[in-house]
Amino acid sequence: MVGKFRASAEAAGAEVIEARSPDAALAAIARLLKEEGVGQEGRTAVWPDGPLRSAFHPELLAQMLPGLVLDVTRDTAAAAHLGVTEFDCGAASTGTLVQDASAAAQRLASTLPPVHIALLRAGAIVAGVSAALRRFDPAQVPFLALVTGPSRTADIERVLTIGVHGPRRLVIVIYETETSHAR
Repeated sequence: MVGKFRASAEAAGAEVIEARSPDAALAAIARLLKEEGVGQEGRTAVWPDGPLRSAFHPELLAQMLPGLVLDVTRDTAAAAHLGVTEFDCGAASTGTLVQDASAAAQRLASTLPPVHIALLRAGAIVAGVSAALRRFDPAQVPFLALVTGPSRTADIERVLTIGVHGPRRLVIVIYETETSHAR
């Protein structure tokens, strides 16, 4: 299922990195932040709370990820160069990420910064969008986000433009959960 998801996500313009553990996912995030210059010249990244972030001690995150802001507000997300968010599941047929985005911090971190790192557990990938949507109870989840590739529009004279209404770059880190020494 991971291979199909990867192919579909890359066809939609996303970059995909596979990590064998939460530790490897954190190392991939560190490499991406460094590549994007986060921690230098005031450049920041935001990461709202989620299962993977909670697996690591905040002091470890501060040490490994200079420039990371854990308190995600409208101001910190708007000022950030990069947002990291955790998704609940992915649809292999389209490479679509699906997230309970009821918490405003999730929406801010995934839409305001120009670069978005989306974290997805390998075991949370399902065949298609309909299977993904069945995982959510509409009575319990008032806001659902579906993300397929970086932001794109063809509003002006039907010319495709990337990153006008959201992130210009989407990197999906698919990680396994079996082996971790995060704490």
